[in-house]
Amino acid sequence: MGTVQESLPEKDASAEAPAAPSLLPVRSRQSLPPKGSCWYCEKPLDSVRRFCGKECADGFDEEAAFTG
Repeated sequence: MGTVQESLPEKDASAEAPAAPSLLPVRSRQSLPPKGSCWYCEKPLDSVRRFCGKECADGFDEEAAFTG
Protein backbone atom coordinates (compact mmCIF):
# COMPACT_ATOMS: atom_id res chain seq x y z
CA MET A 1 0.00 0.00 0.00
CA GLY A 2 1.39 3.43 -0.98
CA THR A 3 1.44 6.69 0.92
CA VAL A 4 -1.33 9.24 0.77
CA GLN A 5 0.82 11.41 -1.48
CA GLU A 6 1.17 8.59 -4.00
CA SER A 7 -2.58 8.00 -4.12
CA LEU A 8 -3.44 11.61 -4.91
CA PRO A 9 -3.66 12.56 -8.58
CA GLU A 10 -0.95 14.90 -9.80
CA LYS A 11 -2.00 18.47 -10.37
CA ASP A 12 -1.46 19.88 -13.81
CA ALA A 13 -0.05 23.39 -13.43
CA SER A 14 -1.68 24.54 -16.66
CA ALA A 15 -5.12 23.40 -15.47
CA GLU A 16 -5.11 25.72 -12.47
CA ALA A 17 -6.29 29.19 -13.34
CA PRO A 18 -4.57 31.92 -11.34
CA ALA A 19 -6.93 33.65 -8.94
CA ALA A 20 -7.67 37.30 -9.62
CA PRO A 21 -8.10 38.75 -6.11
CA SER A 22 -7.97 42.32 -7.36
CA LEU A 23 -11.20 41.86 -9.33
CA LEU A 24 -13.31 40.70 -6.40
CA PRO A 25 -13.10 43.83 -4.24
CA VAL A 26 -13.81 46.08 -7.21
CA ARG A 27 -16.88 44.04 -8.07
CA SER A 28 -18.16 44.19 -4.48
CA ARG A 29 -17.53 47.95 -4.37
CA GLN A 30 -19.44 48.44 -7.59
CA SER A 31 -22.38 46.48 -6.24
CA LEU A 32 -22.82 49.00 -3.41
CA PRO A 33 -25.54 51.53 -4.17
CA PRO A 34 -24.54 55.20 -3.99
CA LYS A 35 -26.03 56.59 -0.78
CA GLY A 36 -24.94 60.23 -0.76
CA SER A 37 -22.03 59.61 1.62
CA CYS A 38 -18.82 57.61 1.68
CA TRP A 39 -19.39 53.96 2.62
CA TYR A 40 -16.23 54.06 4.75
CA CYS A 41 -15.99 57.44 6.49
CA GLU A 42 -19.54 58.81 5.93
CA LYS A 43 -18.24 62.04 4.32
CA PRO A 44 -21.05 63.63 2.25
CA LEU A 45 -20.82 62.87 -1.48
CA ASP A 46 -22.86 63.37 -4.63
CA SER A 47 -25.49 60.85 -5.67
CA VAL A 48 -23.07 58.90 -7.92
CA ARG A 49 -19.90 58.26 -5.93
CA ARG A 50 -19.58 55.52 -3.29
CA PHE A 51 -16.25 56.54 -1.71
CA CYS A 52 -14.60 59.91 -1.24
CA GLY A 53 -11.20 58.62 -2.34
CA LYS A 54 -8.90 55.68 -2.93
CA GLU A 55 -7.89 55.53 0.75
CA CYS A 56 -11.48 54.94 1.87
CA ALA A 57 -12.15 52.44 -0.93
CA ASP A 58 -9.01 50.50 0.04
CA GLY A 59 -9.93 50.69 3.73
CA PHE A 60 -13.39 49.35 2.94
CA ASP A 61 -11.88 46.45 0.99
CA GLU A 62 -9.44 45.68 3.80
CA GLU A 63 -12.21 45.61 6.40
CA ALA A 64 -14.40 43.49 4.14
CA ALA A 65 -11.56 40.96 3.79
CA PHE A 66 -11.35 40.56 7.57
CA THR A 67 -15.09 40.60 8.32
CA GLY A 68 -16.40 38.85 5.24
